Parts: sequence; structure tokens; C-alpha cells
Amino acid sequence: MAWRVVEFADTQWQVSAAVERRAHNAYYRLVLSFRSAGPDGTSVWAPYPLEADSKSCLFAEADRLSTDRLTALLAEHIS
Repeated sequence: MAWRVVEFADTQWQVSAAVERRAHNAYYRLVLSFRSAGPDGTSVWAPYPLEADSKSCLFAEADRLSTDRLTALLAEHIS
């Protein structure tokens, strides 16, 4: 299920938020998954520059991200 839907380059992208913790690191970081709704089904994973010691804190911050910021992050990782 998509958390949000954004449009970029005439394609709709379903956005989902995830949290990961790297080895030997006490903090979690926010990672966003972008999946195109087009026939090719392109998928892009983009780390977001936000870390916290709580997963719920990161998901709460993700809810505050604007559609413009999500689209800009997708554009950075596609270009």
C-alpha cells in the first residue's frame, strides 16, 4: 500500500517510508521507497538525511515531509 503518491516526469510514483539501522550504529535512518506506476515498474530507494534513536520518531517526521520535498528527492536519485 502506498503511503503517498507523487508525480514526476509524467509518471505517478507510490512512496513508502521505511526505517533502517546500519551495523554498529545506535541510530535509525529514514529511507524512502519510490515505485513507478508505469509498465516498467521502476523502483528507487532513497535515504533521507534524518536519523533518530526511535523508529516512531522517524515515521512521524516522514509524515511531515511535503510532496515537493519527496518529488525533489526522487528527482535527485533519478537524474
